[in-house]
Amino acid sequence: MKDDYLRIRMSKRRMDKLRLYATMKDTTMTHVIEDLIDSLKIPEIGNQGAVPPNALTDGQQLSGDAP
Repeated sequence: MKDDYLRIRMSKRRMDKLRLYATMKDTTMTHVIEDLIDSLKIPEIGNQGAVPPNALTDGQQLSGDAP
């Protein structure tokens, strides 16, 4: 069971493009985004996918971190 979620803001144009692409591929928008994330070329970090604390640059925060 998936226990995390992602909420993002994007332009209507991008949302429509994502929706159209998912429809054309007969899949969900979630699946399109998951496939994109899985295709990112970074080293695997165990089975949890956690980002080491020193991997973030100045000003970046993990979702849920206090500003």
